[in-house]
Amino acid sequence: MRRRFAIKLIFSMMLGGGLAVAAYAAGRSGDGMGPARFLSSYVLTAKPSWFGGFSALALDETGQRVVVLTDRSHLVGGFVKRTANKIDRVTFDTHVHLRNADGQIMRHDRDSIDSEGIAIGQDGALFVSFEGKARVSRYAEIDGQAEDLPRIQAFAALQENKALEALAIDPAGRLYTLPEKSAGAAFPVWRWDGADWQTPFHVEKRNGYLPVGLDIGPDGRFYLLERKFVLIGFRSRLRRWDFVGDALQNETVLLTTPLRTHDNLEGLSVWRSTDGDLRATMVSDNNFMPFQRSELVEYQLPE
Repeated sequence: MRRRFAIKLIFSMMLGGGLAVAAYAAGRSGDGMGPARFLSSYVLTAKPSWFGGFSALALDETGQRVVVLTDRSHLVGGFVKRTANKIDRVTFDTHVHLRNADGQIMRHDRDSIDSEGIAIGQDGALFVSFEGKARVSRYAEIDGQAEDLPRIQAFAALQENKALEALAIDPAGRLYTLPEKSAGAAFPVWRWDGADWQTPFHVEKRNGYLPVGLDIGPDGRFYLLERKFVLIGFRSRLRRWDFVGDALQNETVLLTTPLRTHDNLEGLSVWRSTDGDLRATMVSDNNFMPFQRSELVEYQLPE
């Protein structure tokens, strides 16, 4: 997927009415178990009352431009600066409050907000998955009204606040989404091919972790970020599969973090650095709680 083109297009749409937002932070180290290697963590803070609750992000192919989505339908654009593979500055300089299918700015109505996943098409169109009223919406223009994709019965049957938690797009423009909670031993993965929703495969549940972030990497593989809440904090896990036809194979656990290594990681973007390394950048949802933090976290991934 040509993320540089897509995110550049989003930036050009956002800059006209952008709200300047600075990001200030202090670094925090962490570690995990698995072949992924920790690079850096960066805490985000800013003054606007809507700043926080980050549930999804997308980086362009350079890793420098970032689009972040809050669970209250605010879309924020900015830049990431790194020194020696560590994040040392993040600056947010654009902001848009998304609209619904009626063209109205989304307010605190769970049927309208609770935005959880984003995917960006090669033409710059933005797709957003929602949990309140489970659905996926398309935005041809970032500040325009939403075009809701067909809502199948399986979406309507999902538990509120445990619905379409993650979203990704493949090079063919097909969307993938899955719920945070489902009955049975696996999570269904729905795929939108531009005409219909299908369920090409399921992802097996393991050890009580729940899906929260999804991406198709530049290597063409399927990446799933999961979390597990344990009384006083969160554990995170990152798994990867190869696409083999309409199936997922060769599951690999790339990362399993000890309790409270990071905060509530929810958003995932997999990209390749200029030196050729695969990287996973994740963002945490602070739930607008003073004892939680919004942070960007990066790991280097094995090939």
